[in-house]
Amino acid sequence: MNKEITAIDDLLDKHGELKHPGFSKNMVQIYDRNTIKANKFRIKEWDYYLIYNKNFGIALTIDDNSYMGMSSISFLDFKNKSEHTESRMKFMTKGKVKLPSSSASGDLEFKTKDSWMKFKNNGDRRVLSFKLNKFGNEVIEGIITLSKRPEESMVIMTPFKKPKHFYYNQKIVGFVAEGEVNVGTKTYKFVKEETRAILDWGRGVWTYKNTWYWGGACFKQNDHEVGFNIGYGFGDTSHATENMLFFDGKAHKLDEVRFNIPLDEDGNEEYTKPWTFNSSDGRFEMDFVPILDRHADTNLLLIRSLQHQVFGYYTGSIVLDDGTKIKIKKQIGFAEKVTNKW
Repeated sequence: MNKEITAIDDLLDKHGELKHPGFSKNMVQIYDRNTIKANKFRIKEWDYYLIYNKNFGIALTIDDNSYMGMSSISFLDFKNKSEHTESRMKFMTKGKVKLPSSSASGDLEFKTKDSWMKFKNNGDRRVLSFKLNKFGNEVIEGIITLSKRPEESMVIMTPFKKPKHFYYNQKIVGFVAEGEVNVGTKTYKFVKEETRAILDWGRGVWTYKNTWYWGGACFKQNDHEVGFNIGYGFGDTSHATENMLFFDGKAHKLDEVRFNIPLDEDGNEEYTKPWTFNSSDGRFEMDFVPILDRHADTNLLLIRSLQHQVFGYYTGSIVLDDGTKIKIKKQIGFAEKVTNKW
């Protein structure tokens, strides 16, 4: 369990299988879409950014699922416990969106008749800009700059039991963010003293039906930069989990973390009631009080995405590699359960 990969190498071998399943603290495996040997319609690639502070946040996505490409914007209002999401799609993109093969640098753009989104990354900073003319009944537009990329991140190379299927994922937790977003006539300013960001960078070949659990948070506490990434649910995780703590830019590896979502008397999840989290190594113990549930159920018969991304307050404790225990009190983060047929 938790095999760390440090050597630079190609991600896939000549048969299209992962060469080194496991985890890294930086992206050392080299991804090349052209070396994939599986059905090209099974390739999934995305860049997802979550930028937020204690009052509001925004999530920006550009992806290419081969048979469909998409841009998406979610605006999150934690004070008023509300959210709104809009997406724009193109069909049969098959890699034409041209997501970069590395998170280190590279630009990305997605345009439709009434929207555009750009992610510019020169290696030192990232500039995220966008405009959508019909965000509900309003126009939404904005520009956000990310800087001070943490020194270490969570990188995982996860195989599936099905041959030539894999997931290559990086979570960069704790960018400093600043900028502004306009929704109609209202302006929301993201100031760098209070605003942090997470990048979910994903590339892979997925099986048809999957359920995953994912959660995270990043914040400044007592003059230290603190964050975490937790998750499980798909693929063969015998080589490594994606659970990791971050403290002042350094990564601290965790073993297994369990999401305890409350159930009603019929066994159905009650996402807006308090959750708990516990880890097999005792280093991540949290209570989680939801603020809002960003719920969506997109059902196109053969394609379906059932999502519950819940934002709320984490309170509990984390333990670093050297045994230092850090108490967390009422810090905003998220936890989600997503089931996809895709």
